[in-house]
Amino acid sequence: MKRLPPFILLALIVAICGTLFWTAPYFLERSDQNVLRAPAQQSRAAPEAATGYHKREEVETRKFMVAAANPLATKAGVEMINQGGNAIDAAIAVQMVLTLVEPQSSGIGGGAFLLFFDAKTRQLKNYDGREVAPSAVTEQHFLRDDGSALGFGEAVRSGRSIGVPGVIRMMYMAHKAHGKLPWKTLFQPAIKLATTGFAVSPRLHKMLNGKGADFFNSEARQLFFDKNEQALAVGSILKNPALAESLTTIADKGADGFYLGELAEKIVLATAKAPKTPSLMTGEDLMAYQARERPSLCGTYKTYKICGMGAPSSGGTTVAMILKLIEPLSLGKSFNVDAMHLIAEAEKLAFADRNRYMADPDFVPQPLGFLSDDYLAQRRELIDTEAAIEKAKAGDVPLAEKAQYGEDATVELGGTSHVSIIDKDGNALSMTSSIEGAFGSGQMVGGFLLNNQLTDFSFKAKDKNGKAIANRVAPFKRPRSSMSPTIVFDEKGDVKIVVGSPGGSRIILFVVKALVAHFNWGLGPQDAVSLINFGSRNGPFELEDMSDVSEKPDGYDTFASELISTGHKVRLSRMTSGTQMIVVEEDTLRGGADPRREGAVMGE
Repeated sequence: MKRLPPFILLALIVAICGTLFWTAPYFLERSDQNVLRAPAQQSRAAPEAATGYHKREEVETRKFMVAAANPLATKAGVEMINQGGNAIDAAIAVQMVLTLVEPQSSGIGGGAFLLFFDAKTRQLKNYDGREVAPSAVTEQHFLRDDGSALGFGEAVRSGRSIGVPGVIRMMYMAHKAHGKLPWKTLFQPAIKLATTGFAVSPRLHKMLNGKGADFFNSEARQLFFDKNEQALAVGSILKNPALAESLTTIADKGADGFYLGELAEKIVLATAKAPKTPSLMTGEDLMAYQARERPSLCGTYKTYKICGMGAPSSGGTTVAMILKLIEPLSLGKSFNVDAMHLIAEAEKLAFADRNRYMADPDFVPQPLGFLSDDYLAQRRELIDTEAAIEKAKAGDVPLAEKAQYGEDATVELGGTSHVSIIDKDGNALSMTSSIEGAFGSGQMVGGFLLNNQLTDFSFKAKDKNGKAIANRVAPFKRPRSSMSPTIVFDEKGDVKIVVGSPGGSRIILFVVKALVAHFNWGLGPQDAVSLINFGSRNGPFELEDMSDVSEKPDGYDTFASELISTGHKVRLSRMTSGTQMIVVEEDTLRGGADPRREGAVMGE
């Protein structure tokens, strides 16, 4: 046989090695029919991508506490409280800094949900700053001219993904009702940092590196990458004078500085210039945006009252449903696999209902019976303590028969951040904010990134049976969310816990885990948020891959096999939560920040 020339042989070797490199994860994912492993290259730049696990110690304070996703943002909140501000003031300062230092996850180009407990009036207020679809959208919003649907990634980077931002209008509304410090004061820490610069963190560097320069428009590329289109190195100083200018305008003019005038014109122009397909957003859409105060959504668990955000977020309702479903079940006195199974089965049932029925209540009638004892008792009967449901079906929720609800077709990512605060007066705040995917749409204007939240709508308007999908897109409609800012009250009506997390639709799993870990297994806030992540979104059992974490839970190596024995298909993946949790115990505040991110807890 004739020998191949050396250069051809080398080329063949390189080709074979390359093929093995990219397909090895594919085969690994399918190496066991009951154990699935997410491909290594999958979602490398997602906001919930793993960028390290750093053990943290629980923080205790007496007067107040701020927990946020970045130490610089947490410090800004502390600064506001020390200047005489309250939790609302602190949260606004935190969000402005997060826009600068954590652009992959949240910012003024996105939306948020905020819960605020006023200790003086004993009232809980819920504020909805979710983005809305432009007025000109139709049910064909995510379809090409030939009728075919845009690919998800294609839609994200197009102008069609950008919703009318809601953060600034919502925060201005909450500040007018509850704030103590002048509005302008709250922007000073972020303006100063944007002007003088901050050191690029390891997480931000890895996220930029994973996403790549091509994802961004020219303004963002010039800010985040060098002349060779390499992501800014860890520790390099990033200045953002354009953001400083935008924040100064909003500080001086209030919310109108964002929704009217020159900055609004820049936003509309940037969305029109987005690649692939331009946005339909107009200046009139920005002017018309309204934040909303929503009714509180509260359930009970044991002796506690669990309050969260209702529709258009599915978070509060779904968390409450899961907790009520598992309440009478035996979960043990410490973390165990049997409890993981029961919790996951309850989550499947709740997610089946969530996916079918929950959407913007201003557009879609919302069933009123999700939390009724009779309905939950019927659903609970479907939980088998020894066998897993492969896929739960949506239940016949009371009043649901009066509307048509199609099979959901929504894909939800998560570029999200969470803030938990208790101030010196005992006011409590839980706020989750988001731009949806990693770095949102990639379109930067005025130094901040615009969201891609409209991809939280179902791309299809009807299911295969012709039934309208609840979460379909419509003019001025808010896409369904999973954000789950939560405040828990004890039997006296006093604040017991402030908690929430980023993580797309997994947010619900993360919040449930933290609450059960504290209430059922007696874990403090730091141990509760650090505990291995797990659960089900009505699919496989999702188990956090902690193979490279030095301190694994006891029995970690057998979790998958034990779950498989009850019929679960287990998916191992990086479940990079970012939970911030504060627990009140008599005169002490105890706080925990998720070790999977760069969060910090501070106070006095």
